[in-house]
Amino acid sequence: MASVLVLFVFFFFISSCSAQSYNVLSFGAKPDGKTDATKAFVAVWETTCASSHPVTIVVPKGRFLLRSVTFDGSKCKPKPVTFRIDGTLVAPADYRVIGHEDYWLFFQHLDGVTVYGGVLDAQGASLWDCKKSSKNCPSGATTIGFQSSSNILISGLTSLNSQMFHVVINGCNNVKLQGVKVLAAGNSPNTDGIHVQFSSTVSIFNTKISTGDDCVSIGPGTNGLLIENVACGPGHGISIGSLGKDNVESGVQNVTVKSVTFTGTDNGVRIKSWARPSSGFAKNIRFQHCLMNNVENPIIIDQNYCPDHDCPNQVSGIKISNVLFVDIHGTSATEVGVKLDCSSKKPCTGIRLEDVKLTYRNKPAASACTHAGGIEAGFFQPNCL
Repeated sequence: MASVLVLFVFFFFISSCSAQSYNVLSFGAKPDGKTDATKAFVAVWETTCASSHPVTIVVPKGRFLLRSVTFDGSKCKPKPVTFRIDGTLVAPADYRVIGHEDYWLFFQHLDGVTVYGGVLDAQGASLWDCKKSSKNCPSGATTIGFQSSSNILISGLTSLNSQMFHVVINGCNNVKLQGVKVLAAGNSPNTDGIHVQFSSTVSIFNTKISTGDDCVSIGPGTNGLLIENVACGPGHGISIGSLGKDNVESGVQNVTVKSVTFTGTDNGVRIKSWARPSSGFAKNIRFQHCLMNNVENPIIIDQNYCPDHDCPNQVSGIKISNVLFVDIHGTSATEVGVKLDCSSKKPCTGIRLEDVKLTYRNKPAASACTHAGGIEAGFFQPNCL
């Protein structure tokens, strides 16, 4: 019995030495939503950096007022870091405090970071109002971003009312987002839910996004993205692009979007590129098992994308190939449910429309296709490809 007790104490000692936990309250943070907790979060990060052991940073219940904070791992001792957020992080009510920053919360140069739970309230509505009134407004900060990092898990996080994008994954590898909620008004400008670019092996599961721009936007350099069991709406749908902003641009490849429900969105599944020369591409894309509920453009490839008046009016150099639309069904809010407007210089190839069943006012939705080649099967309106 004594030997068992000694063994237990030994393992308890080892485990306590191999992992550390820091509560932001111990560093001076106050959960009143009024006292600036930025210095406390910076201090807890400096202590975390110095540790050689895995660290959990605990943010307890309450509201913590934060200005822009960067969690940079470039000078840290390598180890996994977990943020366990039981409370709410709130940005200053004055949008100008963080509005000129790129990010509100920024993580970079990390290998093994986890964010569990919590609410991020960026209080972006006043900046949206500024932009709508055409005043001299800052661009706004992305709520939370990850850059040049690997092995990232974001689980159970809620992002409210971002000034700009809610979540950005840029230049990262092996990223998993699950149980994430994004909430912003349907008319909030440039509030993309999750944006992925220059990243590989990224997955988004069991997520609900209601916002004023793309629910998920997929930028150049994305390779190996899985989006599954997502509810999107309001918003602009799930979009690859916009592509072709630059003459020399990395491509998008190996993307799967499945089991997504779109409700009242401006678009469903979309690939969009500017009408100008570019070396970029989009290939090996699969959209499957998607439900459309009163969606304006359920399936759309738009290679003449131009949301404003300053359009390039050239021909898109983006090559789109091997794109599958499988089991896309539901209701279209517009007469044309499938629109494939491809480049005349580099026509779309390898497009497959299989079991696409879209209706408009209880009748089969129409299709409009230009410079697109491929195969149709079980499609209401043939002769599109």
